Amino acid sequence: MAPRRVGSGPRGRAPLLLLLLLVLLGPWPAEGHGGKYSREKNEPAGEFRMEKLNQLWEKAQRLQLSPVELSELHADLKIQERDEFSWKKLKAEGLDEDGEKEAKLIRNLNVILAKYGLDGRKDARAVSSNSLGDGTEQDGLEDPRLEKLWHKAKTSGKFSREELDKLWREFQHHKEKVREYNVLLETLSRTEEIQENAISPEDVSRMQAEVLGARHVELQDRLRGISQGFDRLRKVSHQGYGGDAEFEEPRVIDLWDLARSANFTEKELESFREELKHFEVKIEKHNHYQKQLEISHQKLKHVERFGDEEHVSRNKERYAMLEEKTKELGYKVKKHLQDLSSRVSRARHNEL
Repeated sequence: MAPRRVGSGPRGRAPLLLLLLLVLLGPWPAEGHGGKYSREKNEPAGEFRMEKLNQLWEKAQRLQLSPVELSELHADLKIQERDEFSWKKLKAEGLDEDGEKEAKLIRNLNVILAKYGLDGRKDARAVSSNSLGDGTEQDGLEDPRLEKLWHKAKTSGKFSREELDKLWREFQHHKEKVREYNVLLETLSRTEEIQENAISPEDVSRMQAEVLGARHVELQDRLRGISQGFDRLRKVSHQGYGGDAEFEEPRVIDLWDLARSANFTEKELESFREELKHFEVKIEKHNHYQKQLEISHQKLKHVERFGDEEHVSRNKERYAMLEEKTKELGYKVKKHLQDLSSRVSRARHNEL
């Protein structure tokens, strides 16, 4: 059975050919020499060493994303850049013969483009804040089932303000997983269409067939995770939070659920649990800085309108400090998440 699309939001077919053209041009080196982020002497410094990522970053700034959205995008692009340079090294050593790692880079970039509205879709932006107090509810959940569950939970009287805040993050995390699944599904469908139209079936190598098979397995795993996530949201929305919850952050909850079903020994599982506790603290710290960045941004806009030059200067300095710290923590969180996810994935595959 072919993988199915999840969700019911009004979404047209993504212009994936344009995205693939963008990505398949390959890693473009940034101009200039010198420091890690420098270009020519008289040119402004770029955020990234790869020109295509600098162009995406500049486009995002023209779209006027919020400070929190920009910091999240910055972290995603830093991870993408790191992975692309690692892939270039592997390719030079002849270690990506089947092209699977390159294909994964393309899929990851497609997810980033869709996530931040950089793919040409007007309805694509899905980056959410961490609390209800900044208008996140207005973004919607893109699925009538989720909307119904959220309304039921919000009006049930079973949740405190803090618990509703936590539950909203879980709903947003679920929405993000559905979006990523749909982007990956469309990318896979387009890849299969291109292969069917460009070459005859006998020309498809065994290696290529295995790669496509692996992508289908990945999609099935993601779909299973989405289904389990929805079941959890439905249960929590009806029953409320119990006092015995192991973790609070949605990404950590997902990792812990996967780890418990992986091929870990009891000692390895306990070690992983402790690492997840440290990871959750790191996420909470990042969430705190995101909120402070948003507050600082609002205050800076106010001071720029009504304050004197000294107040404006002080607020700009504080905003710049919070912006850099939020970017730095965002990258560390995403890198740590990537590492933990890889460990769980390896353990699950070893079991299979």
